[in-house]
Amino acid sequence: MGAAATYALGVPALAGAAGRDAATAAEYVDVQLLNITDLHGFLQGAPGSNSVIVGNGGRSYTVGGVAYMAAHLERLRDGHPNSFFFTPGDAFSGWEFDAAAFADEPTIEALNRMGLDFATAGNHEFDKSPAMLQRHMEQGIAFPVEGRDTSFTDSSGLRFHGADFRYYSANLTWARDGRTVLPAYHVEQVRTTDGRELPIGFIHLTALGSERFPGSYQPGLATIDEVATADRCAALLKGQGVGAIVLSVHDGAVAGSDFNSGADPSGPALDLALRVSPDIDAIVTGHWHTRFTMMVPDPDGVPRPFVEAGCYGQVINEINLRLDPLTGRVIRELTVSTNHPNTRDVAPHPELQEVVTYWAGQAAERDRTAVGRQSGSFLRARNTAGESTMGNLAADWALWAGGRPTDPENDANIHPNVPAQLAVVAVAPRVGQAIIAGDLVLDRESGGAVTFGDAWRAIGFGDPIVSVWVTGQQIHDALEEQWTTTESGELRFAPLAVSRNVRYSFDARGPVGDRVHPEEVFIDGNPLDPGRGYRLAAPSYTLLASDGYPSLSAFQEPYRHQRDFESFVAYVRDTSVLTPQPTGRVTAVNASSTAADVGAVVDPPVLLLPDGTPVPRPEAAIISADRPRQSGGGRSPC
Repeated sequence: MGAAATYALGVPALAGAAGRDAATAAEYVDVQLLNITDLHGFLQGAPGSNSVIVGNGGRSYTVGGVAYMAAHLERLRDGHPNSFFFTPGDAFSGWEFDAAAFADEPTIEALNRMGLDFATAGNHEFDKSPAMLQRHMEQGIAFPVEGRDTSFTDSSGLRFHGADFRYYSANLTWARDGRTVLPAYHVEQVRTTDGRELPIGFIHLTALGSERFPGSYQPGLATIDEVATADRCAALLKGQGVGAIVLSVHDGAVAGSDFNSGADPSGPALDLALRVSPDIDAIVTGHWHTRFTMMVPDPDGVPRPFVEAGCYGQVINEINLRLDPLTGRVIRELTVSTNHPNTRDVAPHPELQEVVTYWAGQAAERDRTAVGRQSGSFLRARNTAGESTMGNLAADWALWAGGRPTDPENDANIHPNVPAQLAVVAVAPRVGQAIIAGDLVLDRESGGAVTFGDAWRAIGFGDPIVSVWVTGQQIHDALEEQWTTTESGELRFAPLAVSRNVRYSFDARGPVGDRVHPEEVFIDGNPLDPGRGYRLAAPSYTLLASDGYPSLSAFQEPYRHQRDFESFVAYVRDTSVLTPQPTGRVTAVNASSTAADVGAVVDPPVLLLPDGTPVPRPEAAIISADRPRQSGGGRSPC
């Protein structure tokens, strides 16, 4: 209760009463920290009602778009020679097609042009791999085919050259030996009025468990304790004579609905903020897509900024620190923090508007580019046994993806790449979202062309296919988990599509948990052996039980393959002509009996924003997944 009483509310947040007059404190060294978080590649602007935020007094603001952000940044930086612009993570792994369809390179170009100084790695920075982050996003190395998969021509007419800034994380390590994947912290220099330099240190943390999230699932990575890591880095920086230290952490909290204040905070980032070393002078958070700015006490009871700048370019957070010119230490009582809405009531920055317009045009062209053909329509409409041509296509793609050769981009695998022997895909999962997003309807006028956009939108929400060892018993149990009984006694059916080399039947009269018999499940023509190991391919979402089939989660020796969007496009290219396969992989026995009950199939609801527009599919998959709720309530972090 004592700590809670020291939270400061208001616009702006102030560490002490003297902060109101901090702008006149000429005897100190002014340092401006500007940050955005969880941009997720939304260059044009926040989707739907995410483009409206509420501030002090209930006033609403229309926000978003990097062209407007660049204009606001230019104004905010004016008169601040010691200014740093950074992000605590999830800048890319674009959810806007214009960025995602070009390997997130448009986001990096925009951040380069806005002068981003450095970045903390969030969980979504690892939605592909460490190699993709370091060798491609930072260094510009092509993966694998230049101009097709990566290394596109940017708005200036040049090939992608990588980021003009670096990524950091102190607590993301290689599982084999505990070495950090990225540099843990770094030091910037600020200038005093008499021309001397003072150091300011930045420590970077990635959300705990990022390597086990479905999108950023990386078997060869691990995250270690945030507080202990931050404290160790702070001690190292202090030992190097650094008097001012900032913590940038891709983990968050909730603190009310007013973007330019904070109230009743809770969540993992708050727990961290109350515990980490008092040598840390400010804590910048992300990951939870929330908006607040406030002061919280360090372990010694001294207030320090605790902020989060929303998502999708909604807000720019500004922290103003004053440093003692002799010691380089922060004068805490002069600290001020403000969240500025990225409003669209200013003239967009012409250079960034050019970037946005260019990539929108490139995306439209790529959307309609043919990558293959189809000889018939693939539909999600299911027969009595829960089978569909679209479900079968997805399962066949998953088997193909799970048998792909080792990809040097996927450098965070620690187990052998053993080709999959079968695949399953949830077509109407028990919880969460379906990886199948739409039908592939034959377009006869185009000769059956399947465009890049058709393939991209048909399957996927940003998770990889993973091949794993499971037992025959686990496969059997997962098939049984297709059926559950609701509290009202209704039988529900959540069908799994199986790859073309699998056949099985279920008893439509059987009780829940006893509908599938192992001897009626055939893989490559052989009956399922409950005691044998099988190499299974499935989306990480399913293997991590995010969609409600827990029997498969006790897998062994996982090997991560390509992410679903890119993988399905590659499958269409590789297959050349997609041909619908006859149904009959699954048979409902005794379905015509009077006592039969196949069960009701309930498709996952389309999650909507308050204005009625759909939540972006990658975000919908995350927030509706079957996983433990985070402390502090509120929405699930992304």
